[in-house]
Parts: sequence; structure tokens; C-alpha cells
Amino acid sequence: MSTYQEFIQQNEDRDGVRFSWNLWPSSRLEATRLVVPVSCLFTPLKERPNLPPVQYEPVVCSRANCKAVLNPLCQVDFRAKIWACNFCFQRNPFPPSYAGISEVNQPAELMPQFSTIEYIVQRGPPTPLIFLYVVDTCLEEEDLQALKESLQMSLSLLPPNALVGLITFGRMVQVHELSCEGIAKSYVFRGTKDLTSKQIQEMLGLTKPAAAGQQGRPLAPQDAAAASCKFLQPVHRVDMNLTDLLGELQKDPWPVPQGKRPLRSTGVALSVAVGLLEGTFPNTGARVMLFIGGPPTQGPGMVVGDELKTPIRSWHDIQKDNARHLKKATKFFEGLANRSAANGHSVDIYACALDQTGLLEMKCLSNVTGGHIVMGDSFNTSLFKQTFQRVFSKDYNGDFRMAFGGVLEVKTSRELKVCGAIGPCVSLHSKGACVSENEMGVGGTSQWKVCSLNPSTTLGIYFEVVNQHNAPIPQGGRGAIQFITQYQHSNTQKRIRVTTIARNWADAQSQIQHIESSFDQEAAAVLMARLGVFRAESEEGPDVLRWLDRQLIRLCQKFGQFNKDDPTSFKLSESLSLYPQFMFHLRRSPFLQVFNNSPDESSYYRHHFVRQDLTQSLIMIQPILYAYSFHGPPEPVLLDSSSILPDRILLMDTFFQLVIYHGETIAQWRKAGYQEMAEYENFKQLLQAPLDDAQEILQTRFPMPRYIDTEHGGSQARFLLSKVNPSQTHNNLYAWGQETGAPILTDDVSLQVFMDHLKKLAVSSST
Repeated sequence: MSTYQEFIQQNEDRDGVRFSWNLWPSSRLEATRLVVPVSCLFTPLKERPNLPPVQYEPVVCSRANCKAVLNPLCQVDFRAKIWACNFCFQRNPFPPSYAGISEVNQPAELMPQFSTIEYIVQRGPPTPLIFLYVVDTCLEEEDLQALKESLQMSLSLLPPNALVGLITFGRMVQVHELSCEGIAKSYVFRGTKDLTSKQIQEMLGLTKPAAAGQQGRPLAPQDAAAASCKFLQPVHRVDMNLTDLLGELQKDPWPVPQGKRPLRSTGVALSVAVGLLEGTFPNTGARVMLFIGGPPTQGPGMVVGDELKTPIRSWHDIQKDNARHLKKATKFFEGLANRSAANGHSVDIYACALDQTGLLEMKCLSNVTGGHIVMGDSFNTSLFKQTFQRVFSKDYNGDFRMAFGGVLEVKTSRELKVCGAIGPCVSLHSKGACVSENEMGVGGTSQWKVCSLNPSTTLGIYFEVVNQHNAPIPQGGRGAIQFITQYQHSNTQKRIRVTTIARNWADAQSQIQHIESSFDQEAAAVLMARLGVFRAESEEGPDVLRWLDRQLIRLCQKFGQFNKDDPTSFKLSESLSLYPQFMFHLRRSPFLQVFNNSPDESSYYRHHFVRQDLTQSLIMIQPILYAYSFHGPPEPVLLDSSSILPDRILLMDTFFQLVIYHGETIAQWRKAGYQEMAEYENFKQLLQAPLDDAQEILQTRFPMPRYIDTEHGGSQARFLLSKVNPSQTHNNLYAWGQETGAPILTDDVSLQVFMDHLKKLAVSSST
């Protein structure tokens, strides 16, 4: 029997699934007592070079309200050519094309190694990829120049038959015609007027003119495509034209008086972009790519007025209900987000400015449509340029690592129901027998739309065991879940990927030890963290922390071994030993702590946290720290202030930042220039080693992390000091020997104090 660790790893590699529990309690009552719900992290398009897609339609169950796909868990009668659905037990005949099957000649979908299988299906005409650039022109000259160069570069990365369009905005919004040779033509919209989708389509000529006394009708699809040709053209046809047009873009011509912000009509520009795509390519994969250098200052979606003396809202203003534009702007952008999601269009936001740009109000555009959010100081930094280039990265087949118009459906066996999902998705309100009343995240449905997906997009999916305590599941029974992801591949094929998994049921009374050892503490920490972050969007911070603490105490009471009221006797088994530590770091993380972060930064961090895979999510919760010294090769060390020593260099990866920190002695030697002297070659190599390792991470991560090089006493050392566990602070410094690391000026509790409190509460007979 392989260990649970190996089992978990095999399942993640093959199916892109990580469950909180890998042995499931067989009754509802016992499942609630486990505290952490039965839930999983699921990566629908996990890259599998060894999974060639098959070129036929999947065989589905004939029962109308089931429609599960044939899979290796089904019972098959090869003589009678019949299969029994493992979800509803309906017996189904195989289609005629399966006449030749036998026990020795099985189709791929019945083989256990194909618990995940991908089908290419021929449905409808192929649709091109669509990229609509929406560009803010209220930028400084240098920033605008850098952005224009990045956009021109991106044209060369698009497939030649992709359609591309351009909308620019400042005080006015311009939709550029791309089909006219030689002269630049554009349709201009006022930046203060809120227009309906219908009005936009009429103004752009995407509807038939009305007869007297009648309303205009939408054009027939072929006419709409012809009309849209003015605004959305294949790259190969307008490459030169568009490159010139981008090159000639000027800064917004309206003068900006002293003490004022430029008038920026972001809301109307997005509204026009969404309306244009709704009228021309509904239910087709498309990306709206918004590039902004400041907050919306006029019209619908306005976040702050144009007076510079009125600062943009802070957390303090929001808590005091003093952010006057917040609710209205958020509601406006949520409306646009839902319209985009309904049509399968995703919205990316590239926000580069030193101050906030209104991400808090706009985040829903990317959060529900699966779009990217990238945040930087300027379009002229390698952070923006390289991150933007990575949007167009390709896989081992030379196809884009992006998929469009995804729909994820989850089917469960009768003892389970789906509570909801947390990730870049929106509900399709599909009520069925397997939908739970108890909602977690986006619930009340068993189908979600994921408008844009890439190989690392990961959703958290939460389940409820509904089997009653007095109806035992037969010994050896297994619960099954099927994930069906339909999507448009970047080579325009329609594909369906099906993953079917099963886990054993266990009686929690007699097998609690087995259930405990099946606990995946890494996955559970990320799944609980997602629930916390989801709550933090609508609840007060302290309430979320209290909820997380209560869950942790209950988990320790359930699985800890201790004598009543004796904290020193408390022990956790190996399968749970790291979980409290993850919770300690999560409580201090920027996902739940808004202190020291602007509302935009918090939105940005949360946006990435609820879509990344398990490995990246764990780095975000508990950053990784490596130490480099003369005493041996680089080694991972504890994320603790005791790791900060004068004679070592530290490299910390928080996912969003890469920090290289030089200890006091190393920093002094570096200042003295020892690395330049031939006899100190080994010191030169020591300084170089963390740079090389950081470079490796910088080259692959999306979005590219901020790179910080600092030293003992440097102003940017705060990035490291705020993340490490403050085991030594100015308060307890003299209790320690002097040479054990760096004391940190903080009143935060250390992991040790946190664990002591936790043990005390877990063993107390009064809690």
C-alpha cells in the first residue's frame, strides 16, 4: 500500500485534484464533526503532455436528469454491450460504433489510467480568438510610449487569424475603425453618458435602421460579422495599419488644470467594449484588455473626483462609510462584469500607477470572468512588460496557454451534494438533485461558467455528505464525483475534459484513525483560506479571524491527543501537525489583514489567491525562505526571525515579491567591495547564488513578482521582517542570548505564543 502522501501526489499529477480528506466519513453528522468540509482544489486544464485528446463525442448516460459521462468506474457487460452509470445506476446500451469492444479491447474511457480524458468535439463553425484593447491615453508621455511599444509587440504574438480591435479613452471614448486604408476614422462617445447596450450597438451601426415608429433590430449574424469588421479585424489584415495607429496615439488632448486629475472615462470605455462584443460575438471566447494609469474620474464608474485635494478612498474611509462613490461605482462595474460573463467574454485589467486606480471597484470584472489583474508602478517597468508578454505564452504544442468560454459541471453520487465553488467563476443557476441547500462560496448550482482558463486556474469546490447516520453505506462502498469541463481551445477547437474520481467511505466511529491519516493538511489549509478570503469580501476582518480561530480550535479538540486542562500534554499527529502553522501565517497575511495595504492592493492579492494552484497558494500563505552561507549549499530555513543572521543571505519568495536580504556582516563586506578582490572569489559566488535562483523564479511566474534587494537596516527590509514569525521582539529580547537572530519591533504574537494559546483553548473543559 502506498502512503497517503504518494496517493495524493499521484492523483494531483493525473487528475489535477487535491481533497481535504481522502477517506470520507459515511454520515452527515460525522462529516460536520470533522470541521474541515469534504472539499477539493480542482485544476480543470492541468497540463498533461501524456494525455492526447480523442476525436469523438463522449458517451453519456441516457437518463435525462443524469447525463454522466462513461468512465472507468462504470460496470460494463461486454457480452450484452451494456454499461451501468455509476451515478444513477441506469443501464445504457453502447452506441453502434462500440460494437467491437471486449474485455481485451476496451475503449480509452474505461481504462483506469484515463480517469481524466479529453474529447475534441465537432460542434458549430470554428470561432476566432478575439482581443479588444481598451487603452487609457491620460498617461505621462514616457508611460504611454512604453505601453504603445508593448501593444505593438503583442500583435506579433497573436495568431494571424485572431480578431483584434482598439478603443482609446481619456475625456472622450474613441472606437477605432480598422478597415479603412490611409485615413484614421473613429466613433467618439461622450465620457459622461451611461449608454445601454442597445444604444451603443445602434451608434456603431450594428443594428438594422428602424422603420418609422419601430425600434432597430439586431443584424443577422453574417451582417453583424460584416459590420463588426470595421472594428474587429484579423491581425494579418491590419497588422501594419494597427501598428501605425498605435504608434501615432497621442496623450489625451484635453488640458488638465493645476491641482486637478485628468478626466478619465474608464466606465464608458468598458461599457462600449462590452456592448460592441455583445452585439457582434455573443457566447464566443473574447478578451477585453484594459490598460489604465489612474482612477476613473468622470461618468459612470467614477471612483474619485478630479480635485487632487480629495484623496482616493482608503480602508479608513470605507469603514467610516465615507467613500461616496464606492457603492455606485461597484454596482456599475458588477453590471458590466455579469454581462461579460453571460457572453463568455473575459476582462483583463493592467493597472500601472503610483497611486490607486480603482481596482477595488473594478475587481469583479476580472474576478467573475477569469480575466487577469496585473498591478505595477508604471508601464515602463520590466514587471509590466514581461508579465504582459507571458499572457501570450505557448504550451509544448505551440498553442496559447489560454482557453475560453469554459463551463464546469460537477456530478456526485447520491451520498454527496455540491455546496459551491470559490474561484474565477460565475453561477449558471443549474439546480439539480446534487445541489446542496448549504451554500459555500458561489453556491446553489452544480454548473459554473469560467470565461477564461489557463493550465493553473484552480477552483475550490465544497461538498456536503448527506447520507443519514442510520442508513449505513455498505462496506467497501465508494463515493464518486465527476467534473465535466467544456471549453474553446486556443486553436479554436471545442473540447470536453472529463475527470472522474472516487474515494472510500469510512465509518467515523471505528475508523477515525484512518480518516485522520487521510487528511491533506496543505489542501485543507488552502481550502479553508479561500473560505476566509471569500467571507472577508463581505464581512468585517475581525469576524473572519474569529471564525478561522474557532474552526482551528474545534479541529484541534477533535484530533488532538491531550489530558483535560493540561496544555503541556497536547499533541497533534503528523497529518495535522503543520495545519496550525499555516493558519498562523494566514491570519497575518495580506488576504485577511488590510493594515498597511490600500484597498486596491488587498483586492489584487485576493484576486490571485483564489485562482492559483495549491503550490502557489501555499507560498502566498507561508512564504518560503532560503539561506545562503559559507557553511554549505543553500537550504530552506524556518520563516522565523531566528533565521536572520549577520553572516547569511536570505531569499524570500512570497509569490508577489522576491526579497534578497543581506545580513549585517555580509552587507558590510559588500560595501567594502571584497567581492571585487581575487582572493575573495567564494564571497563573489555567495553573492551571486541567490541572484541566479531569483532569476529562475522571475522568468516563469505569472504575474512577475516585484524584485527587492535589501540588507540589514535597509528601508526595504520591512518586506522580510513583516513576514517572519517574530519569535524575538523588543519585548523579550533579554530573555534570549544575544546572538540568535534579529529582534523585530512588533506587538504581533509569535507562533510559539499562538500555539500556547491554541493548546490552552483546545484542552480547556470550558470551551
